[in-house]
Amino acid sequence: MKHYKENHPQFWEDIYLEDDAGWDLGESTPVFDKISDALPLGKICIIGCGRGYDAVMFAQKGFEVTAIDFAPSAISTLQSLASGAGVMINIVETDIFLLTSQFSCEFDYVIEQTCFCAINPSRREEYEQLVKTIIKPNGKLIGLWFPLDKPMDDGGPPWGTTISEVKSIFYDGWKIEKEEFPELSISPRKNREKLIIFKRC
Repeated sequence: MKHYKENHPQFWEDIYLEDDAGWDLGESTPVFDKISDALPLGKICIIGCGRGYDAVMFAQKGFEVTAIDFAPSAISTLQSLASGAGVMINIVETDIFLLTSQFSCEFDYVIEQTCFCAINPSRREEYEQLVKTIIKPNGKLIGLWFPLDKPMDDGGPPWGTTISEVKSIFYDGWKIEKEEFPELSISPRKNREKLIIFKRC
C-alpha cells in the first residue's frame, strides 16, 4: 500500500493541535440530529468521528454507538464529552481500515461525514468494502457526501467527489433509499454536500 500522508495519525493530530480542523462544527450535525429522530434504535458506527459530537448525540438518543478515529487528541476530546454527557460510547482509536476483522456484520447504521473525502481517492473502493463488511444485511450507510464542488485534480484532503462517483462505488450490493440536498446543511456546505442513504442488500 502506498504511504499517503493522510494514512498517518500524526497528519491529523497536527491539524487538531493547530486548531485547523475546518470540518469540526463544534456541535452535532443538524442533518444527522434530525435523521436520528426517525431511526429505529440500533448499533451505529461513526467512522472518522473526530471529536465525536455526533457520537454523543446518537448515544444520548439511545443508540449503541461505536466511534472510530486515530487522532489521539480527537479521541481524548470525545472521551471527555462522553463522560460529561453521562453516555457510554465504544471509543476505538485505530485506523478505520483495520476494523473489518473486529466488527464483521456488526452495525445497523454507519455514519459518513468528511471521512470519504479525507482518504486518498485510490482507497475509496477499499472504503466501500470496509463499510460493506462491518454493516449488517439491510443496514444503512447514512452519508453526507462532500465536497461536490471541488475538482479531484485540486488535491486534498479534502478530496473532491461527485454524486456519480459515489453511486458508482456504492453500487454492487447497495440500494439508494434516500437522496436529497438537505435543508439543514450548515451554510458553508449548502449545496456542496448531498445526503444519500444507501441500504445494504
